[in-house]
Amino acid sequence: MFKEIYKKIEEYDTIVIARHIGVDPDALASQLALRDSIKLTFPNKKVSAIGTGSAKFYSIGKLDKLEKVNNALLIVLDTPDKKRVDSVDFSQFAYMIKIDHHPFVEEFCDLEYIEDTASSTAEIIMNLIMNTDLECDKNVAETLYLGLASDSNRFLFDSCTSKTFGLISIFLEKYNFELSEVYKKLYLRPMNEVRLEGYIALNMNVTENGLGYIQITNEVLNQLEVDSASAGNMINNFNFIKEVLVWATITEDVKNDQIRVSIRSRGPEINEVAEKFNGGGHKFASGAKLKSFDDAMQLMKELDECLIEYNKTLSEEN
Repeated sequence: MFKEIYKKIEEYDTIVIARHIGVDPDALASQLALRDSIKLTFPNKKVSAIGTGSAKFYSIGKLDKLEKVNNALLIVLDTPDKKRVDSVDFSQFAYMIKIDHHPFVEEFCDLEYIEDTASSTAEIIMNLIMNTDLECDKNVAETLYLGLASDSNRFLFDSCTSKTFGLISIFLEKYNFELSEVYKKLYLRPMNEVRLEGYIALNMNVTENGLGYIQITNEVLNQLEVDSASAGNMINNFNFIKEVLVWATITEDVKNDQIRVSIRSRGPEINEVAEKFNGGGHKFASGAKLKSFDDAMQLMKELDECLIEYNKTLSEEN
């Protein structure tokens, strides 16, 4: 299918690359790297990477302004369902391609490549470049590594396989980018975010079934001088708490009039629970955007019930 994707890229002079709402490093890095790779390969094409950005990720690269297009190709990355695509008017596009590593939710593009065993969308874009005539340089390679390292939490997740490390080895050897510079872009952060991490650790509620969660109000965000995305962005920092199997940050987002919930699991599959609340994601990494803290607490209740069943099954097996 990579050849089919390349043919469509070759066919269209105007290409727009989009991704899901609530930008994260994998989605952004995949967008920017694919845009720059296409530009290297076809200098005369107009290629844009669009969506709402985040100050936290400015070091990864800049997005483009959304402009009206005609007879254009749309490539949607890292997004399983149409409602979560950021800043796109689908009626403007003559052809649409989806490239994603989430479990299938719905078909909404003309051509869809889904590899839900891949560590990241960045890994899929690496494979796309390796298996077509798309060009790559040091900047593109570094950006893709950044996306992969972020979404795999520095290769801690089981989605990283020998194929993943084989790809990384090829890109490192060929393009010789500096890993220390990549990790600076990912993990260098201001003191106020470190204090937020401390606040979460000190105030996390933990149920007897192994659910850890915290509600972060706009008042707390203002006191710590952080934005509403900060808590969700550090969700993976709490991976290895012995007493916690599923954990979540519940953050008030006044600007968008919603409650942002980020969820991770080291045991039960959580994506189906998140889907009940207009969210979703991976089996062990999901999220949702809700209307109220009450809705969020209902989600926590169902996650806790999921843990009861999970722990019961473990007990029976042992």
